[in-house]
This record gives sequence, structure tokens and C-alpha cells, in this order.
Amino acid sequence: MMDEATWIQQAQHGDMDAFARLVSLYQAPVYNLAYWMLGERMEAEDAAQETFLRAFRHLGRYDHTRPFRTWLLSIAAHYCVDCIRRRRPVLALDDELTSEGASIDPGDAFAAWEARERIQRLLLRLPAEDRAVVTLRYWYDCSYEEMAQILGTTVSAVKSRLHRARLALARMLGEVGSTEWEVGSRK
Repeated sequence: MMDEATWIQQAQHGDMDAFARLVSLYQAPVYNLAYWMLGERMEAEDAAQETFLRAFRHLGRYDHTRPFRTWLLSIAAHYCVDCIRRRRPVLALDDELTSEGASIDPGDAFAAWEARERIQRLLLRLPAEDRAVVTLRYWYDCSYEEMAQILGTTVSAVKSRLHRARLALARMLGEVGSTEWEVGSRK
């Protein structure tokens, strides 16, 4: 079985099958990052597709001393930040429930979906760069160093931005009020 490094080398020499394997390997992480940053499924799909197109075009510039995942997620994060800057924040989210599996109680699945929706609404109120650090830290478990590489900044700037984002989220949570966070409390 070939490994990622082999696929990267083959893709750099024009092997489309090798690049397709890389896309398959990283499709979900790139899409998820885009979704959490942009908050809309179709826009996230477009962003993921654009990320892979840009990665393919610039594959020759990939630095083999860096993890490919970090390089690819940095392309996605920068593209998403640019998308956010070009538009007003959209607060309406996709209201489709995602399937959590047949063994989960529908009430629990709905409560989990509602919690994700609330978090997404709050994230959408953050500036693009703050949203990026929160997403990278809590959904991708990136270290400060990885986040700095992905976002093209310093570790201290990442720590500062994450601290500011946490404070903003805490303030927003305080403004929300308890009734919005209680499921089924209104009749």
C-alpha cells in the first residue's frame, strides 16, 4: 500500500489518480473546516472544491517539510476567510437534520443538532480570523503551532486571537438568555 508522501510525489508529476487519492483522504476535513467557517453547506462544498483546485495548481510549491494536512487546511482557511470578507455574515443555517445513526433516540439527535446550530450561529458572529482559530482548535484539535502555520501568523497572535474569540463567545452566551437554550420550553 502506498502512503501519502508517495501520492504527493506522483501527483506532482501529473498522476491524477494519486491526486484523487489525496482528495479522497482529505475531502471530509476540508469540507468540515469550510462548513464551520462559512456556515452553509453549498458554500462549504464550493470552498472545498476550490481548495482542491488551488492545491492541485500549486502542488509544485508544497514544502515536504510541512505536513500536507496543514498545508491543505491553510489553503482552505485562507479561502474561507476571503469568502467571509466578501459577504455579510449569514445567520440562517441549513435546517436539515443530519442522520446520527438508527440507534440514537430522535429526541437526543434533535437536541444535539440544535446545540450545533446554536454554536454555528454564535461562530458566524465572530470575525473570520477568530472563527478560524476556534474551528481549528476545537474541531481539528490543532496545536498553537499548527494554527500559526495554517493561518500564516505567529503563535502569540493565535493565542491572542483565541483568547479574544473565547471572551466574545462567552459574552454572546451571556446575552443569549436561558430560554433560547432550553429545548421545548415555549408553548
